[in-house]
Amino acid sequence: MTTATAGPERDREKSRVFLENMTNIMNGGALSLMMSIGHKTGLFDTMSTMAAATPADIATAAGLQERYVREWLAALTAGAVVEHDADMGTYVLPPEHAGLLTRAAGPLNLTTYCQYVSLLGQVEDDVIEAFRNGGGVPYDRYPQFQTLMAESSWQRLGDSLIDHVLPLLPEGDAPLVAGIDVADVGCGSGRALNLMAATYPNSRFVGFDIAEAALERGRADAAAAGSTNITFVARDAAALDEPPSFDLITSFDAVHDQAHPDRMLAGVFAALRPGGSYLCVEPKASSHLHENLEMPMAPLMYTISTMHCMTVSLAYGGEGLGTAWGEQLAIEKLTKAGFVDITVAGNKHDRSNHYLICRKP
Repeated sequence: MTTATAGPERDREKSRVFLENMTNIMNGGALSLMMSIGHKTGLFDTMSTMAAATPADIATAAGLQERYVREWLAALTAGAVVEHDADMGTYVLPPEHAGLLTRAAGPLNLTTYCQYVSLLGQVEDDVIEAFRNGGGVPYDRYPQFQTLMAESSWQRLGDSLIDHVLPLLPEGDAPLVAGIDVADVGCGSGRALNLMAATYPNSRFVGFDIAEAALERGRADAAAAGSTNITFVARDAAALDEPPSFDLITSFDAVHDQAHPDRMLAGVFAALRPGGSYLCVEPKASSHLHENLEMPMAPLMYTISTMHCMTVSLAYGGEGLGTAWGEQLAIEKLTKAGFVDITVAGNKHDRSNHYLICRKP
């Protein structure tokens, strides 16, 4: 007869604390979907302009169906996002909450990030398959990801690029005013590049990206703005193959997604003229997990990495850097590519990114 071996004795208090943590995780995941809906439908924007109102009044103001709005309000009341007066049957979005939930909040609008939960959930089964069999999930399985990235990136960068980011360059924006050649690698739909082209008409701008649909949006925006100093070229960031013809190259959250980031950085280095600068904007993180644990959004960062950034790279036989590849590894790779005078700067309007600035000797 065999005797069952008792497992380790459980700490009841530790179990209770973890149960509370799990409850918060489940409720937080559910509420993220409701927050995403509130952003996409404009409900938060609408409520931020209203006094306490009934579901019917809120639905009418937002142009939505009352029954859905009423159930949405119930979820957000239970989640302590909106406040409810049971006697009056009204709901209100406190201004202290609206300051973190509306488009008017600019870079402080956290509902933008809530959209990642539902978007990445669409590829959960694909990622599980990669867990089991290796490989990854390719770009074409994320048809909305680039649009969301453009929104969240522009939310952080749009109002600060000209006044706060470009002044970080060694000579500020004086060369751009005078006229230089600039490239943006992994430019997406080109919002940053189009803004620079419109602001600095004496400079010449080229956007490189592999996604032709995104480039078409960039071209359309340039045409609408009347900019004639900008072109968009379909090109893999890891295969730039450009001669040294640029004075400044930028990339915004583009390196860590690459299958072969070293090739991209080598291409950027080769495409710069001697003395040219590279502005590399990447997620703010350490390369060491334990140094990221106190970051408020660390779980979200590593989740996005698992569900998109890392797996997309691995899908193409890549390195799988991941979102949190970190400043130490970034400096190491920039140095390997040949860059010198590497500095890491911050931007108070963008708390989630590092701004790495370096130059070609």
